[in-house]
Amino acid sequence: MRFEHTHYQNQPTFLAMQAYLCHLQGQYEEALQSLREAEEILQRDHPDNFSRQVLVIYGNYAWIYYHLTHYDLVELYLDKVSKICSALNSRSPYAALIPETHAQKGWSLLAAGFRNSKEATECFQMALREDETNKEFLAGLAIAVYASWTHSHNSVYWNAAREKLGAIIHEQQQNYEAKVYLAHILKKADRKQAVALLEDVVQKSLNPEVLRNAAKFFKAEFPQRAVGILQRAISLNPNYHLLHYDLGVCYKLQLEEAKSGRGEILAAAIEAFKKALQKDPVSVFSKLALAEMYGENTPDYQEEIYLNLMSEMPNLSKRCQQAVYRHMGDFLFYKQKAVQEAAQMYKAGFAIPDNYLERPQLKKRLEVVAAAFQQSSQTTEAEAIHDFIRENHSP
Repeated sequence: MRFEHTHYQNQPTFLAMQAYLCHLQGQYEEALQSLREAEEILQRDHPDNFSRQVLVIYGNYAWIYYHLTHYDLVELYLDKVSKICSALNSRSPYAALIPETHAQKGWSLLAAGFRNSKEATECFQMALREDETNKEFLAGLAIAVYASWTHSHNSVYWNAAREKLGAIIHEQQQNYEAKVYLAHILKKADRKQAVALLEDVVQKSLNPEVLRNAAKFFKAEFPQRAVGILQRAISLNPNYHLLHYDLGVCYKLQLEEAKSGRGEILAAAIEAFKKALQKDPVSVFSKLALAEMYGENTPDYQEEIYLNLMSEMPNLSKRCQQAVYRHMGDFLFYKQKAVQEAAQMYKAGFAIPDNYLERPQLKKRLEVVAAAFQQSSQTTEAEAIHDFIRENHSP
């Protein structure tokens, strides 16, 4: 999403990551094509320091050709890497600790997930030590600091992100990604400015991922506004499954507040989640959301999806396992009034020690179940749940 519709200075890094993902799936020709595109962009945008910028790309070429057993081409690209490193007076014949590679590593870490914000921040800081006015490095640092704030909500990161993102936007008026992040930072402190930033993004950006992040700003309070933004994003890239998933979430929020027209909203939600699954058939969260919507009218469909997911449990990530246990528990507790069975589901999810967002929700569910046991004079069962929470609590 980051490179298909909007030009970014770090575009080649994302293409290199795409090549890596293709390589993991055995799609070596597609991987090579991504690397060729990255090389062309670097030749176009960095004619004066092309060799420094392309160093990692050449290493990636060698890696792909090694897997294709084209050893003559492996030697060719290793020789290119060696010559660049030699010209840079690097101690290693095949690596060089230069600002460009630090920045490329930082962008890669951010693309892999904002949870990598600390390491990404360090990468951009190292790059800036040698080139303190580089706009790409400054933009990377600003986004990395914002990423740190999203995970900690620490006021230190809030202030730093606001300052750095503001400076980037002043210099780069078309950096819509930075504008969306600054809007999220300012949501409570200066809503007027935040909305103005987002209006500019929604009108001008052609990047579906940026528009998806803009829609998140409005989703909770103004889901209809978010729906419009997501529909525009979908028109730009109909195959991006998360756009359809988020659209379904918006309809679900509308359904919770609707007093009329519920049938139409429910149908729209179901259609959006079905499309999300068509684009990404293994998406556990799309399956769970679809099950919940089916449950409005046909609980049997809801249960069928949950049971299928339960059978796939060994192959799911820890976070997905927690989510399945929570949804199955909710179905048992609220729909089937099977309190004991629901407690077992919540316990199984809470026993998974990974502290994703699901885990605190599972803890709350267990406390609700304990209260239900207490109200029905099943004090032993209630105490057992509280003991279980204490035993499985992780700091």
